[in-house]
Amino acid sequence: MTTIKTAENYLSGQVLLIDKPLNWTSFQVVNKLRWEIRQAFNIKKIKVGHAGTLDPLATGLLVICTGKMTKQIDRFQGQEKEYTGTIILGSTTPSYDLESEINEIFPTKHINEDLIHETTKQFIGEIEQFPPIFSALKKDGKRLYEYARAGETVEVKSRKIVISDFEITAIDNLNIHFRVICSKGTYIRSLANDFGKALNSGGHLSTLRRTKIGDFSVTNALKIDNFIDSLKKNT
Repeated sequence: MTTIKTAENYLSGQVLLIDKPLNWTSFQVVNKLRWEIRQAFNIKKIKVGHAGTLDPLATGLLVICTGKMTKQIDRFQGQEKEYTGTIILGSTTPSYDLESEINEIFPTKHINEDLIHETTKQFIGEIEQFPPIFSALKKDGKRLYEYARAGETVEVKSRKIVISDFEITAIDNLNIHFRVICSKGTYIRSLANDFGKALNSGGHLSTLRRTKIGDFSVTNALKIDNFIDSLKKNT
């Protein structure tokens, strides 16, 4: 990753690869980096944005654009993404992940490794997916999660997504470890929920890590503290 040494570098536009920590929102990461850049170089105003939201309970690659490179955010967002994570079978949550408590238990005795591997084939290619009700998508001016947290029921339309690869990397009792390559707009939480249904059981996401966006890889990303340290060394 190129070391940035001047304020002009950031204002003219940079692409920063950040490894988002657990329990941070993507918005918090952007705000933190914007503040640190402004403080380090005494910049009054600078544009900073990210190319694709990660949920607070997810970790991994955030592509952060500064200055004039923010004009490229839509292009980066449209690229394929790779994730790794874990689905817990036999139970569901309203949010499809660990943000909410388990609300239903399902049988799992009929599930074996062959069935798990075979079921992944149903999700390869272009499929219809319903976004989670606990999501930041807007309906009638409100975020879906606002309706969900208020106990209100709203109609959520499905949308077409593309899953290029859905690989089971390990099976540990009811913990199913996976790798997915998918298009923009894919909700891995919804995939976990739908995968459980396809197994005639239930499922919810317990861990999620984004590993790639297009040609960008989390292996080249910096932790937030490391990025801040690099700023201090350059000022």
